[in-house]
Amino acid sequence: MGTIDQTGTALPPLSERRRRNLPARAAFDWLRAGWRDLTTQPGPSLLYGLAVFAVSIAIIWGLFALGIDYILFPALAGFMVVGPLLAIGLYQKSRDIEAGTPVALSRMIFVNAASGAQVWYTGAILCLLMLTWMRAAVIIYALFFGLRPFPGLDHIAAMLFTTPEGWGMLLVGSVVGGLFAAFSFAISTFAVPMLLDERTDAFTAMGTSISLVWNNLPVMLAWGAIVLVLFLLGVATGLLGLIVVFPLLGHATWHSYRAIH
Repeated sequence: MGTIDQTGTALPPLSERRRRNLPARAAFDWLRAGWRDLTTQPGPSLLYGLAVFAVSIAIIWGLFALGIDYILFPALAGFMVVGPLLAIGLYQKSRDIEAGTPVALSRMIFVNAASGAQVWYTGAILCLLMLTWMRAAVIIYALFFGLRPFPGLDHIAAMLFTTPEGWGMLLVGSVVGGLFAAFSFAISTFAVPMLLDERTDAFTAMGTSISLVWNNLPVMLAWGAIVLVLFLLGVATGLLGLIVVFPLLGHATWHSYRAIH
């Protein structure tokens, strides 16, 4: 039985209403739109990216200073989990450009989300998910290498790629990490922009995000691949690339939300 709207018109099933049938190449349209927003008064976006870079460097320095550098790679992967929350100020800039509102760094920092504290509730869930992934990564290491101390970044490549245990850990870690990444991507990619834009609750936003991703899988797979490649490029530059990559992806994510929601 279909849903009936207030005018008495029969609506198609919810899954069909959330299907946009966008081709995979539409993901590149979002990227171009994100670049357009980035280059429109680029100062605030680049300062935002610079802040993300500075905080990332400080966290990495802290990991080495505390002697817990063994969670560096899980922490970098976890960054992608909480990235959609960190980008909320960039969504605000794109929203302001769309509405013709003057762009201001203060509006990007002190965001007035339509859903209020529900945004931070979602953020807490994403942080918990990131911590769970980091703990899972440590457990996977222990399952394959026991209580052997972490050899340090200088020797980790040899240990991973020249031993059976290393290959096994890479395989299992990739599968488990992929599941974490897919789940976090599905629940967050549209949830945070939706909470900024609409008055709703965190679980409704996350559920809607999962539904939108599932019903638009080809373009979302393409978008996920673009995000991963650009993030890896940012990491490969010693995180300096994040100064540009992070704002670009943040602005583009807003346009993905507008295109699909």
